[in-house]
Amino acid sequence: MNRSRILVLLLLLTATGLLAGGLIARANSSKTGPQELRQGVAKKIAPWVMAKTANGKETEFLVLLGDRADLSAADSLPTKEEKGRFVFNALRAQAESSQAALLNWLDEHRVVHQPFYIVNAVLVAGSQELAMEIAARPEVASIVGNPEVQGVRPVEISNLSEQEKLFLKSAPNAPEDVELGINNVRATDVWAMGFTGQGIVIAGQDTGIDWNHPALKNRYRGWDGTNANHDFNWHDSIHADNRNCGKDSVAPCDDDGHGTHTIGSAVGTDSATNQIGVAPGAKFIGCRNMNLGNGTPATYLECLEWMLAPYPNGATPAQGDPSKAPDITVNSWTCPPSEGCEPNTLKAAIEAQRAAGIMTVAAAGNNGAAGCSSIKDPPGIYDAAYTVGAHTAANNLIAGFSGRGPVTIDGSNRSKPDITAPGVLVRSAIRGGSYTFLSGTSMATPHVAGAVALLWSARPELRGQVALTENILNESAVRVMTTDCGGTNTSIPNAVYGYGRLDIKAAVDLAATTLSQSEFMFGVRGGADEIIVSAMPNVTWRAVSDANWITITAGQTGTGLSAVFFSVAANTGSEPRTGHLLIAGRTVTISQPGLLPDLNPEPLIE
Repeated sequence: MNRSRILVLLLLLTATGLLAGGLIARANSSKTGPQELRQGVAKKIAPWVMAKTANGKETEFLVLLGDRADLSAADSLPTKEEKGRFVFNALRAQAESSQAALLNWLDEHRVVHQPFYIVNAVLVAGSQELAMEIAARPEVASIVGNPEVQGVRPVEISNLSEQEKLFLKSAPNAPEDVELGINNVRATDVWAMGFTGQGIVIAGQDTGIDWNHPALKNRYRGWDGTNANHDFNWHDSIHADNRNCGKDSVAPCDDDGHGTHTIGSAVGTDSATNQIGVAPGAKFIGCRNMNLGNGTPATYLECLEWMLAPYPNGATPAQGDPSKAPDITVNSWTCPPSEGCEPNTLKAAIEAQRAAGIMTVAAAGNNGAAGCSSIKDPPGIYDAAYTVGAHTAANNLIAGFSGRGPVTIDGSNRSKPDITAPGVLVRSAIRGGSYTFLSGTSMATPHVAGAVALLWSARPELRGQVALTENILNESAVRVMTTDCGGTNTSIPNAVYGYGRLDIKAAVDLAATTLSQSEFMFGVRGGADEIIVSAMPNVTWRAVSDANWITITAGQTGTGLSAVFFSVAANTGSEPRTGHLLIAGRTVTISQPGLLPDLNPEPLIE
C-alpha cells in the first residue's frame, strides 16, 4: 500500500471517529477498504448497542469472546462437589487465557470494564467507536447490549380470572397450618417420611431477601442461632443506592419484597402457624440481581457467577469456593429480548450451572394471555433450565397468565414449560416481617425448588444429578392433557402443563426404582433383551424409546416389580449408533456398531 493511500485511509478513519490503531493496522495488512472493514466489524455488534451509541452517546455493552471451555467431562464426575470444582477451574482457565490481551488493552486505554468467566465476556462502558475497535479484535465473537430490563412481576389482582378472584375473597386471613400449595404438591406426605430438605441449600436470585424475617432467619445458612456470617452466603450485584437498600449491601437486603416472597415459598417456616415453605428443613443463601425490580444482563451474570463459586464480601470471583455453591437456584427474573436482551447472552451461564450439578429452576413468565409461544424470555426459554408454569392450587387449572410454549424466540421450537406448580394467590413472606398473597409463575417456581430439596434429602444419591432429577419429576407429574398450542389428548409433554402438575411424593416414590441393567451392547445384527424393573408396589412407571430402531415389545407401562422387553433392529449402515430407553425416569443406553467395510469383495465376473 503506497504512502498517499495510507494518508487517505487515516483521514477516513479519523473522520468516522474510530479509534485508529487496530482498524488501521488491519486495513493496512489486507486488501479490504475502510468502509468494507467497518461494515464487517459492525456485523458483530447488536443493533441495540449501535442504536444506544448513535450520535456520540455512550452505553454499557458485553463483549463476548469466541472461546468456550469444554465442560462435557463434568457429566461423568460422580459428585456435585467434583462437578463444581471442575467447571469452576475450566471456565476460569479459559477466560484467563482468552481475555488476557483484551483486558490489557482496556487497562492501557483506561476503559471501565468488568470481566466474567462464566460466559467468557467483559462488560465495557463506552462509545460506538470503542465498540467498533473492540469488535475488530479476532478473539471477539460479538458485542451485545446491557439494557436495564424489568424482572418477572407479580400478576395484578385485576388480571386474575373471576374464579381466581373468588378464591381470594374466600381465602382465610389467618394462616393455614400448612399453605394450600404445599399440600397441593403433597410435600406434607414427604415430611411425614422424615424428609424436609435437610442438608440441601436453595439460593434465591431476585430482588434480595429480608433475612431477619421470622419465617426465614433460622433457615439462613449464614445464621448459627447466635451470630451471622454473610461471607459465602450473600452477594449484592447492585452497585447503586436506592430508597430501600444501599449499594453493595454486605448483609441480605430486599429492596422490593419479591425475593423474600419467593424464597419463603421454598424454605419458609416460623416453626408455628406460618408453614409457608415446601422444604422447611433446607437452608437458603441469596444474591440481589435486581434494583427495585429491574436488572441487567451484567447483574444477572454477576449473581450467576457468584452462585457457581461463592466468595466473601469484598473479595473477587477468583476467590470463589465451588464447595459452597447452592444445590438449587430459584430464578423468578427475566431478560426480555424485546427490551434489548439478546436471547443467548445468558445461555452459557445457565449451562455452566447445570454442568456443575446446580439445578436452575426458572419461571415460565406471565405472558400467557398472549397465547402460544408466550414463553419467550431467558432464562425460562433455555433447555438447561427447568421451567415452571403456574396452576391454581384450589382447582388444579392452569392460570390464565402462565406462559405457554413452544419456545420460538430462539428458533428452537423447544417444548416448555417442563412442569406446573401452584402460583395463584400464594401466601408467603414479604419484606418487613409480614405475609401476603401474590400470583405469578414466580410463585410457582419456588414450589418446585423446594420440592427438589425434598427429593434430594430423601434420595441423596440424586444430589447434583440434574438430568435424572428432571426425568423423575417429569415422569411422576400428574398428567394433564390439552389440545391447546398444538397438543393432542395424548401429548406429553404439552405446551401448557409440560409433563403435568408437580407431585413430589410420587417423585420420591418413583426415585426408589432400580433397573437390572443400564447399558447394553448389541451386535450389528441386533437382537432382544429384557430389563427387570424393581419399583414400590404402588408406583406406576412407563418405558419410552427415543430411537426408531429400538422397539419396546412388552412392558410399556408397569406397576411395582415387572419387566420391559425390547428388540434392537439390525444396523445396515456403516456408522455405530446409540439410543436410549427411559424407564421410570432412569436412562438405559443401548449401543450398536456399524457394518464393517467388506475387505475381501467377490471378484467381478466378466
